[in-house]
Amino acid sequence: MIQEEDYVRLTTIRGIIWALIVTCYFTAPVWAQTGQSEAAAAKPSVRISGEVERPITLGAEDLAKLPRRTIRAKDHGGKESEFEGSPLIEVLKLAGVKFGEGLKGKNLTLYLVVEASDGYSVVYALPELDPAYADKVVLIVDQRDGKPLDSKEGPLRLVVPDEKMHARWVRQVTGLVIKRAPYSIFHLNE
Repeated sequence: MIQEEDYVRLTTIRGIIWALIVTCYFTAPVWAQTGQSEAAAAKPSVRISGEVERPITLGAEDLAKLPRRTIRAKDHGGKESEFEGSPLIEVLKLAGVKFGEGLKGKNLTLYLVVEASDGYSVVYALPELDPAYADKVVLIVDQRDGKPLDSKEGPLRLVVPDEKMHARWVRQVTGLVIKRAPYSIFHLNE
């Protein structure tokens, strides 16, 4: 039989445990996001994986070695800025993704999923990134108006200046995943 003192202690302990659970539930995402943003701002990196020859993670030093390009574009709010970074195609080539003559046949079913630290993701068909197929400019940028991107935007961001909607201007890019769409019946003989 439980004594009244023991019952009071158990009830108090349960209350403390529930208070801790609720506190952790509502504050843990803030701690994780703050830590992740600070870590991301300190060390920009992007993981390239999926159907690639060489899954890799590129850091700031690796990205700095790639060809750089600067463009002027208006952001979602209409503010014109100068963005600097590397063509996305150059980043993908480091993982062995094929473009140009290598992007034909079965490889035309490959697509890119761009992942952000907050869980947001978008899709690009590989031909729309390839200058042999399209004139679309897609940059993975690390600077805006000559300064590193702030933690809200970066450390890495996709910028696509010719798109009317900015839904595929992904902030806080962390991953580039190459996937393959299912083949249609017409591709069975290839």
